[in-house]
Amino acid sequence: MTMEPITAFTSQIVPLPAENVDTDQIIPARFLKTTDKAGLGDSLFCDWRYDANGQPKPDFVLNRPEMKGRGVLLAGDNFGCGSSREHAPWALTGYGFKAVVSTSFADIFKNNSLKNGLLPIVVDADTHRRLFDLLAAQPEARVTVDLRAQTLALPDGSSVHFPIDPFSRTCLLQGVDELGYLLGKEKEIAAFENA
Repeated sequence: MTMEPITAFTSQIVPLPAENVDTDQIIPARFLKTTDKAGLGDSLFCDWRYDANGQPKPDFVLNRPEMKGRGVLLAGDNFGCGSSREHAPWALTGYGFKAVVSTSFADIFKNNSLKNGLLPIVVDADTHRRLFDLLAAQPEARVTVDLRAQTLALPDGSSVHFPIDPFSRTCLLQGVDELGYLLGKEKEIAAFENA
């Protein structure tokens, strides 16, 4: 599968300070019957975004007009915990997020994200707090994500390094999943088989 490559981009941030956000809150189980990613962004945080009649709740952060088009989600600690579902990163990327910043991610969510074109960025608690404080004072602030350098540049001019395993980094930079990476090595595989 091919995805949009992630190299470097600058974006405003959506703040979501809730901690322990599980995958059922990201995309409720009733949306898991689909095997198609199309439209899942509309159901992202569905039970938080919409009332019982399906109308947007004006106080939820994603429903505020100034949040439209922002590509980075600043989440609370332990984002993506709970059950395993690829639909969670599908919904986040379907909405338009390219990266989620937190102090920690559930392992399964992190792995599913990396395989589906969503960059989970782990920062230390001090940087995390500074970002939330900065957004409270300057809601339009932007960050720059540079996957090649593995850095997150903050609006104050400082930057922090974030970890990512080399294989996932390569796949995201090339815009391919694991199978796409292997298919890109078809000539080398054929040469090995012939030898």
